[in-house]
Amino acid sequence: MRAGSFQLVTRCLVLSDGSLDLRLETQDPRLQRPPMSESRVTTNLQYLIAQLLLGAFAVLPLRVGFAVSAAMARVFFLFSGKLRRVGERNLEIAFPDLSANERQRLLRGCFANLGRLLAVFAHVTNHPEELKQLIDCEGIENLEAAEQTGRGAILFTGHIGAWELSSFGLSLFGHPLSFLVRRIDNPKIERMIDRARTRLGNRTIDKRSAAREMLQIMQSGGTLGILVDLNTLDREGIFVDFFGVPASTTFTLAKLALRTNAQALPVFAPWDESRKRFVLKIDEPLKFHSTGDETEDVRRMTQLFTSVVEKYVRQYPDQWLWIHRRWKTRPPGEPEIY
Repeated sequence: MRAGSFQLVTRCLVLSDGSLDLRLETQDPRLQRPPMSESRVTTNLQYLIAQLLLGAFAVLPLRVGFAVSAAMARVFFLFSGKLRRVGERNLEIAFPDLSANERQRLLRGCFANLGRLLAVFAHVTNHPEELKQLIDCEGIENLEAAEQTGRGAILFTGHIGAWELSSFGLSLFGHPLSFLVRRIDNPKIERMIDRARTRLGNRTIDKRSAAREMLQIMQSGGTLGILVDLNTLDREGIFVDFFGVPASTTFTLAKLALRTNAQALPVFAPWDESRKRFVLKIDEPLKFHSTGDETEDVRRMTQLFTSVVEKYVRQYPDQWLWIHRRWKTRPPGEPEIY
């Protein structure tokens, strides 16, 4: 059908499942809009789901949110075969003497912990003061003493318990910090998450371009947070033992601490079932004596903080991120683990 330069076309498409899709399309360049790309549709859909999910948990009392998230985690566990297999392999490596049933219990706990973290993050976004009522903060004097040295403080943590509270929780108690993050691929979700993380004075730094900013923070006597328990590529890490197995581990913390003489303190936020509360723990700074050989000192310090992470994982074995392929990068000549 034509009317001047206007043309209406009926287009018939055969979809992948064999069904027909009839569309009316205008071919007038003044009226026709470019189709929305698949990536843009996916971005918007993911953002909508994230908003709805966090919004739903935000209207629930936190403890009710924990119960709902636990039920969701049980369902997700059943339909996450690939992640379960990674978790089972990791638990075989870390706890070879445990029975299969006991390892399954720990893996279910890992999924439950992720569900609890979802409820926590919804309240980070909307009700931080309610969240603060569920946190016992221990060892804040260790952080204050490190801050008073003027050399900067490095807080390191792992994916144990509510690890988002290792940064956000400190800002709740009046100690905002800068911390390294990997930006989320979806830019809309990234902006939403970043607003929540930084609403009380924290600052996020993209880990891919962080070197100069990290040095500036230390030189100004600031506080920096780093997650140190993820697998790293060969060029980004060194091998140290984690549960007795070589694991490629970031050397950023060690190099930064050695070059700036900043103190490195462990900070973790596990859920204490007996208290029914999160415990935000800031331990004393690592005790480390440099030999003057930077390569060896970096290796020794990296092993030291990795051993601290392992200690916490052993203490709270059902709250670590077992579904992460921690031993994916292997030393030259070693077979793949996964």
